[in-house]
Amino acid sequence: MMPDDSKTAYDGKQFDVVVETWGDTEREIVRHPGSVAIVAVDGDDRVTLVRQLREPARKELLELPAGTLEEGEEPLATAKRELEEECALTGGEWRELVRCWTSPGFLDERMTIFAAEGVEHGGEQKLDEDEDVELVTWPVGEIEQRLSELEDAKTIAGLLLYLRTR
Repeated sequence: MMPDDSKTAYDGKQFDVVVETWGDTEREIVRHPGSVAIVAVDGDDRVTLVRQLREPARKELLELPAGTLEEGEEPLATAKRELEEECALTGGEWRELVRCWTSPGFLDERMTIFAAEGVEHGGEQKLDEDEDVELVTWPVGEIEQRLSELEDAKTIAGLLLYLRTR
């Protein structure tokens, strides 16, 4: 389905906002290039999470490593790049857990969540200037009991899907 009309209301660095007309109804839609998140499990059966300030939440959140697709980039390539940059983790056996809409009531972001098992530590984080990321690891065996420590939906969903398909 396509709208009758679409006008850009905001052209930003991370996303755009368009106003679409569907018959007599107008909808404001946030346009996003797509994203990935990774359940990264190393050879010691530990999952790596990242703690970082999320300004909209007004606090630091514990999350799966994640990132935004660059133009023309496939989700798996983005996931591998982001995991290496944020966590200095490489390698492993990769599989897709789910591809989903993050908040389809106003946002067209499509997220792919991957599991990467047997990742290896090496190198250094290659963070952007505005990134401040603390790495946190949990034993996989503790994930289910620790879910209440999380507030980020992609992280909760990704970890639950990982545990279900392990």
